[in-house]
Amino acid sequence: MRNSRLPALCLAAPLLLAACAVPRPPEQVAAPTPAQWQTPLPAGTAALPHGGSMPSLAEWWRQLNDPLLVELIVAAEAASPTVASAQARIGEARASRVAAGAALVPNLNGSLSASRGNSPTSGFSTGSTGTDIPPLTTQQAGLQSSWEIDLFGGLRASRDATQSRYAGADARWHDARVSVAAETANAYLAERACRRQLVVSTSDAQSRAESARLTELSAQAGFTAPADAALARASAAEAAGRLTQQRALCSVQQQALVALTGIEGTVLARRLAAAPIDVTLPAVQAVYSVPAEALAQRPDVYAAELDVSAASAEAGAALAQRFPRLSLQGSIAVLKVRGGGFSETLDTWTLGPLALNVPIFDGGTLAANYDAAKGRYEESVSLYRASVRRAVSEVEQALINLQSTSERAADADTAVRNYQTSFDATQARFNTGLASLFDLEDARRTLFVSQTARVALQRERAEAWVSLYRAMGGGWTRPESLASTAPASAPSP
Repeated sequence: MRNSRLPALCLAAPLLLAACAVPRPPEQVAAPTPAQWQTPLPAGTAALPHGGSMPSLAEWWRQLNDPLLVELIVAAEAASPTVASAQARIGEARASRVAAGAALVPNLNGSLSASRGNSPTSGFSTGSTGTDIPPLTTQQAGLQSSWEIDLFGGLRASRDATQSRYAGADARWHDARVSVAAETANAYLAERACRRQLVVSTSDAQSRAESARLTELSAQAGFTAPADAALARASAAEAAGRLTQQRALCSVQQQALVALTGIEGTVLARRLAAAPIDVTLPAVQAVYSVPAEALAQRPDVYAAELDVSAASAEAGAALAQRFPRLSLQGSIAVLKVRGGGFSETLDTWTLGPLALNVPIFDGGTLAANYDAAKGRYEESVSLYRASVRRAVSEVEQALINLQSTSERAADADTAVRNYQTSFDATQARFNTGLASLFDLEDARRTLFVSQTARVALQRERAEAWVSLYRAMGGGWTRPESLASTAPASAPSP
């Protein structure tokens, strides 16, 4: 046979082959990671929200002191079809694991049967012609057992593969929850940023409307040129249009939250109206864990690693199919026959056959199955390494954005503060006739742009903060062993 390189003992002593196993591809492969993050945040700020401790990431959202956000995340996880689908796959993987484990032990089946009739072959007759045959009642009870002896580890490999798939399904359930939490937080923080921009737009529209009213009165009294009054009216109309558009954008953001959480729209609107619109994000410093340790806490990376382990075991199972298979059967039964004053009970048992099934020619099917399994293994290795590279990139991008927004925040605040001072001075000069309407509108426009830029920067920083939560695994803790990832029942959201 081809590919038969197992020890001679395994071929000479079939009953000892249960200890032999075909080779598998490596279950763990290397995925290069940087020694340190390339973009640490500047020193001197507060510690990372999780303080370098991965389990405390689960409390990430509570740092905002915003109970509504926590409630929205819980509701979104309960309503998410992605989380529900991932939870269902845990049950499916668990069932597959049980079935694969059951194939390693003997199976036992019971049978009961009863029949009544007459037959010329029964050997009983009362007449001289032999045609008067009494009816016979036959009852039988028995147990049958069969067992495939795992000579080359194929069944064990299948069991190991399903165990890895089960642990991977559990990790993907956690990853789904992390993704939903991050998506909900982003939607909520976007809605809060929209409300802050609505405050800016409302203040701007009211200021322009008041200027237009005063300018119109001055023009009617003959103290202001009609062109200035027209400019003021145009400016007020432009601000009113922006305000209407901003209200619509906030309504759209609110509907996005309704879709994510499943909370009724009017109820959510009341909750959002009662919540503060200013969300203070904790200051963030460099991630203290080295990349390899940090990335190990990502459930999606761990699931990809388990895919490699499962594919390795499946390749071993496919290779084992190319070698002999040994099976043993046995049964015990009780047979009782009654009829015509005759009664007899028989106890029977059998051990065997002990059957050895040796593949000789299959047209290349088994070899093709093994090649396909090796191909799936190579694919899983490639996907695992890609997931590590993507994870590194996501952490680095989040750190870069946090660093950038941290450095720009002070400048944005300074710009708004000074533009506000400039506008107030221009407004005072305009009221005393020392500044033109054009000067006032230019100062107002500059102030509005700076206020809008600061809101956008706050929104950008919130997105980076949520991205770091997502990139660092969202509080999931890598289990120490595959067995520890297998809960007794599917977790509930």
